[in-house]
Amino acid sequence: MDPTPRAASCLRLTAWDEEAVIAAARDLRARSGGADLLVAFASADYRPHLADFVEILQVEGHARRVIGCSSDSLISTGQEDENATGFTALALQVPGMKVCSWVIDETFQVPRDRPDGGAWLILGHPARLNARFLLEDLNTLYPGTPVFGGMASGGWDAESIFHFHDGTDATEAAGIAVHLSGVKVTGIVSQGCQPVGEPYTITRVEEDVVYSVGGRPAYEVLSETFDKLPDKDKPAAQAGNLMAGIAASEYIHDYQRGDFLVRNILGGDPASGAIKIGAHPRVGQTLQFQLRESGAADEDLRQRCAEKLLQDGVPVAALLFICGGRGQRLFGVGNHDAGLIAETFGAVPLSGFFANGEFGPVAGHNFLHGYTASAALIYPA
Repeated sequence: MDPTPRAASCLRLTAWDEEAVIAAARDLRARSGGADLLVAFASADYRPHLADFVEILQVEGHARRVIGCSSDSLISTGQEDENATGFTALALQVPGMKVCSWVIDETFQVPRDRPDGGAWLILGHPARLNARFLLEDLNTLYPGTPVFGGMASGGWDAESIFHFHDGTDATEAAGIAVHLSGVKVTGIVSQGCQPVGEPYTITRVEEDVVYSVGGRPAYEVLSETFDKLPDKDKPAAQAGNLMAGIAASEYIHDYQRGDFLVRNILGGDPASGAIKIGAHPRVGQTLQFQLRESGAADEDLRQRCAEKLLQDGVPVAALLFICGGRGQRLFGVGNHDAGLIAETFGAVPLSGFFANGEFGPVAGHNFLHGYTASAALIYPA
């Protein structure tokens, strides 16, 4: 066996075409030498052809394991195609890599016998997967092991969203879980927000409702933070881009962008002084409001890519999961996130999709995010 790690990716923007899939699978095989794992993402109109699609990838691509899900926007090396028809795929062959995978259905339980290290890849159904409980189990049973992936997209109704797992019918499943070992998997999680105002200690909270921070009504502090924003930033804040950041660690004295778990502000009540956020923080945690805007998102991803390149070098392959609220909606141009990764690491084989929520670690714990670019970078062990 060739001891050299090999990978290949492809993107085909076409309605279902058996010959096009065969040609793509053969091309992937020629460039990767076959695949221990092939990850693919396809548009919703591929659902009637899933059995043929997976079989072709297995047979013509010499792929031992094929997993994937639906998406309405597809990603490949340096390229993002939003609202696209077609598929993207990554074929990966790394000597020593072990791949275990499961369909997440009503009988699924997180296995307890996986080796330390490696990483988890989760593809979930936004209407069927209880991501919070799954991540709690993974964080408890596999502390420090990163989880990457995303919630499938593909249409407005649940039936247009699907998963596939080799020859198993996974179209009704809650998702797919994959454990990779024998490889090094690190990543980039860019939440794209800039801290604004001052950090405050949470002094009263009930579940997801924060009543006071620093001994002051939380709503009052939020209003004050908005009032002090530069005039140029207020339109973005008024458009729903002012968010709550919960400090990922309490051992940091000077909080910077990226030190927070960013969550939506779901509502506020001036009378009680409370704000409702998309998290369940604790008394004593630090909260600082965050502004989501394109400049901060660009700068944050650039910084994280540069740091990762310096730390780990160029990966064999990558998987990229981008929130549907990024792309041209946020940046005003196409190919921003995938293009920046290609600019940093070169033409690394990469596939991914625009997700309904992205998995990734922050400060050693795994979370489901929104508005985030999450990339899994794969290296030989």
